[in-house]
Amino acid sequence: MNTPICDFVKAYQQKAPLRMHMPGHKGRGESGMEALDITEVQGADSLYAPEGIILESEENASRLFGCKTYYSTEGSSQCIRAMLMLLSLYARATSRHTHILAAKNAHKTLLGAAALLDITVDWLPSTDADSYLNAEISPTRLDAYLRAQETKPTALYVTSPDYLGNLCDIEGIARVCHRHAILLLVDNAHGAYFKFLPTSQHPIDLGADLVCDSAHKTLPVLTGGAYLHLSPTLPSFFEEHAREALSLFGSTSPSYLILQSLDAANPVLEKEFSMSLEDFLPRAAWLWHKLRKAGYALLSDEPLKLTLKAKHYGYRGDELAELLRREGIECEFADPDFTVLMLSPFLSLEELERLERTLCDIPKRPAITECPPQLLPARRVLSLHEAFFSPSEEISVGEAAGRICASPCVSCPPAVPIVLSGEEINESAVSAFSYYGIKTCRVIKK
Repeated sequence: MNTPICDFVKAYQQKAPLRMHMPGHKGRGESGMEALDITEVQGADSLYAPEGIILESEENASRLFGCKTYYSTEGSSQCIRAMLMLLSLYARATSRHTHILAAKNAHKTLLGAAALLDITVDWLPSTDADSYLNAEISPTRLDAYLRAQETKPTALYVTSPDYLGNLCDIEGIARVCHRHAILLLVDNAHGAYFKFLPTSQHPIDLGADLVCDSAHKTLPVLTGGAYLHLSPTLPSFFEEHAREALSLFGSTSPSYLILQSLDAANPVLEKEFSMSLEDFLPRAAWLWHKLRKAGYALLSDEPLKLTLKAKHYGYRGDELAELLRREGIECEFADPDFTVLMLSPFLSLEELERLERTLCDIPKRPAITECPPQLLPARRVLSLHEAFFSPSEEISVGEAAGRICASPCVSCPPAVPIVLSGEEINESAVSAFSYYGIKTCRVIKK
């Protein structure tokens, strides 16, 4: 595959024009990347109305993923918002209800997008899980739930894989959704590489209708690079409005550094990445085996996400992460229960061995039996739209019981709200806030 965006920018750099256009650094600076950082000059194309090099590069990506694929330079968050915008437009065009069904472990971007678009979200009943970051969805339970609904949602929104690496049965869920004539939207931010496994596990190939991937999380792409995918089975309506939806939530000055990164990744993904991934998977399996043998308990269905159940080894998750940090190893995420590390075929065998030695050198201690507080169902008082756009105030979590949550009060990572906007904060939520180190929250003003 060619790299039209990269080729254009390099040619532009070599011409050394007098840059009487943005950005203000004029191609010079201390970071070393300024010369390749351009704006939409003549020939550079336009991300939301492409006719040249960007369109050509997106068509390369579309061939790789086997569906219509669009670039985002603002991560999966932009794609999530665009998916909901498309859903809203489609619902109105087909005289359907603008409401969706979702699992509660959704990224907080979903809440903000639904609030902005005034989309009603019905939350699937939670099952017993070892973390609020995990929301198990079985096709059988989903089918029973949908059969009991008098008014069907327009779509189901799921996060798979979740932040801990748990996977949904996308293929089975897709069958249930389509049986009930609803669309399946998948936040696959952590699973862009699924397409390049020996057998593709990408949600599009498993029957999902709209999917977002954070390319930068697991592929050789700069932070912010992401994809919006449309299933080939979707009505043409979605393709006709996709760029409109993306542009509504995207900057009119997209990063050409990120666009070059997405462009440069295409030939890598076409050729060596799949082979590198296939070679790496046995190494990852070796690491998992060694850690289990040393006494670690692991939680993850995802082959490139190593999630340690830290308490089983006698440590809190954040404590274990700090021990790794002292040895020069930085993890992806840690909370009281889990330490999450993200693997990649770009890691060498020596680096995996270093990780294995470091973890195994940490002495095993008696297991910590403390469990996270169980979150009880919360009473919905306001819609997402009402909650987001009502006057609010920040208070300490100790004063929060009985108040109405205004906006999500959790950082990224993991960016998954403990209490949803519009819900009444109950005592179990207060306990959860305290457990996860959250000291303040925003609530609706009285």
